[in-house]
Amino acid sequence: MKGKEEKHQHPSLYLEVCFQNEELRLPLHTSIALFLLSYCECKSFKVFLVFTKPASSSQSLQSQLPESLDVSDIQLEDLPQLVRGCRLPAVLDETGRLCRAGLAVVLRHIINKTLEADPSRNDVLALLGFKKTCLKACAEVSKWTRLCEIGIPSAVEEHLKNPSNQPQQLPLSILTLERRLAEPVKVHNDDKIRRQKLQEQRQNESKEPPEGQGNRDSESAPGPSPQACDGLELRAALAKLSVDSVPSSTTRENSEIRKVKTTELPPLEHVFAEGLYFTLTDVVLLPCIYQYLCSLQASPLSSLHQLPHLLRWYSRVQEVPGVLRAAKACGMALSAPQVPTSSIPGPTAEDNPTSLLEQEEGQEMTSQLPFVGGPRPTMTKLKENGIEAVFAPHPCPAWTLPWDTLPAAINPTEGKMSNIRAVRKRQQLNNLVAMVTELARPGQTVVDFCSGTGHVGIVLAHTLPDCQVLLIENKEESLVRAQSRCAELGLTNIGFIQANLDYFTGPFQVGVALHACGVATDMVTEHCIQAGAAFVISPCCYGFIQNAIKFSFPKSKRFQETLTYKEHMILCRFADQTAVQLPPERRLIGKHCMGLVDLDRSWAAETHGYSVRVMTMEPESCSPKNNMLVGRPPRTSGPDVDAGQLEEAVHN
Repeated sequence: MKGKEEKHQHPSLYLEVCFQNEELRLPLHTSIALFLLSYCECKSFKVFLVFTKPASSSQSLQSQLPESLDVSDIQLEDLPQLVRGCRLPAVLDETGRLCRAGLAVVLRHIINKTLEADPSRNDVLALLGFKKTCLKACAEVSKWTRLCEIGIPSAVEEHLKNPSNQPQQLPLSILTLERRLAEPVKVHNDDKIRRQKLQEQRQNESKEPPEGQGNRDSESAPGPSPQACDGLELRAALAKLSVDSVPSSTTRENSEIRKVKTTELPPLEHVFAEGLYFTLTDVVLLPCIYQYLCSLQASPLSSLHQLPHLLRWYSRVQEVPGVLRAAKACGMALSAPQVPTSSIPGPTAEDNPTSLLEQEEGQEMTSQLPFVGGPRPTMTKLKENGIEAVFAPHPCPAWTLPWDTLPAAINPTEGKMSNIRAVRKRQQLNNLVAMVTELARPGQTVVDFCSGTGHVGIVLAHTLPDCQVLLIENKEESLVRAQSRCAELGLTNIGFIQANLDYFTGPFQVGVALHACGVATDMVTEHCIQAGAAFVISPCCYGFIQNAIKFSFPKSKRFQETLTYKEHMILCRFADQTAVQLPPERRLIGKHCMGLVDLDRSWAAETHGYSVRVMTMEPESCSPKNNMLVGRPPRTSGPDVDAGQLEEAVHN
């Protein structure tokens, strides 16, 4: 990116500082990042506290800042350009051209940098969980990531702002976490642990006198005691966390235990948030729950008796080596919460409202109902109401980039794809670049959403040297590859952001996305509309479309008045039936369904004053998903540019 970005010896981590009642405080996402840095003993970052008011400093926050960190203050207006366009926390790499934004992305990067500096830190590696996927799925599609990264921190922040408002009414997200902690654990290859648990249970039963069985009722009663359900699960969890490897039991189960069916084995209980092992999720939750419990403890009408599993988790987390040390460095005085054990009222209907997960699961069950029958009745219904797919003519069907003269690093073959795929990819790029070149003007910013390894964005940066191009992608590996290709080309008008769409807040004038999967098309469209930007989007994976937190289908008023959600989903499912190996008639129906789904999208955008064209990429054989949505905001609506004008724009 053009600008005065400085190159630093270490990547820079930017954390927000906020004001509450005219006093400085650290938002939860800042406290979480500092806690992880302290737990990992990571010194790979230059840390900046970002202030929104002039003449502010971090002196009053020193007790919450680990002494081992290199921390400086910075004003909001002094942030580097890439960071200013993102929500904090954010990390800017040493080159000043790759920004990682959003809580989960930044935390995972802190872990990776710690492991780069010290590969022997197995305790830090374990934070990434099974197959290193902990909190990797973005919050837009993963309800668990959304709960931990957004739901619980937001609920606790809201509670801290108004702690006296209904202290007995617990936030839905907290109740949802309580419910999840009460569920049986499902982990990879848990059969052996469950058989060991069954064997221990039978051994303990054989040692108990008959009259001792009366104690079971008291053990099953709700309570905060961390010893209530301690057993094999806790030992397994703490053994994995130990610095010195603790060998597992070599005692093989007896034959009777081995014969027990898997379905009859006892379930495993939660030790930590994601199951048996301490992960990044626990790191995110601990500062949140700490501040929430501190607030509740100060209330005479505490609701802690409603959270037995959460309190048990809170106590167990403190047994993890390094947690108390890291918490102390961040000014967190962890301790076991004091909960009154007498005169605890039983939970009422008001205490246990339907959880967020139950609400979402209800939506998912609705969205996953089997769709019986083909699309013809739905298509006929639309036609009877005057709704048919309409494709605008392509303004420049023969236009192509000068591939033979372009640098090799721009060619899609650099992405290690086959020659046939590379030809089709070049054809797809011809279409998108033609439309973006029609819309973009010198000095404007073009954003390539869901950019992958940068096929679209790199071509645009080379073709439009007077524009700034941003690549936004959630997968780190893809962006690192794109950055390497750009370095080879010497491009200076390009920047990279690893983040979910919601964490990018910067201004831009044109948004583009090639084969945005499912509701990603709708997310990109919404982002462009909010920014008042033009858009060029090629949708994909229509079959993955379903109601989500932000979207419900159909989207436009006319479609809503004509089709039910289920009928619209039938269109989406059959819109995926366009593969080349399918019979021609079936592909034709699939193409028509694609057109209807995108017509609904275009009409929804037009309610915001946009002019939207649904067209087919040329040649049609470039992709089974060959639709293209081209939208102009009200202020830029105008005549199309012909192929001759595009040629002149590209070569000039």
